[in-house]
Amino acid sequence: MLISEYKLDGSKAQFAAIEEAIRTTQFIRNKCLRLWMDARGVSRNDLQRYCAVLAKQFP
Repeated sequence: MLISEYKLDGSKAQFAAIEEAIRTTQFIRNKCLRLWMDARGVSRNDLQRYCAVLAKQFP
């Protein structure tokens, strides 16, 4: 895993948008991980399609 650390200078709105993006990616990752753990044999393509389903369910 590659981890990069930066010091940013921005407004509160920009930091809120970044935090929202991080929370969204964590939510998607956790949902896909749960699907993968519950239904063994799930392929990458299945997970990608599941992301599209999540996008429709959670605007």
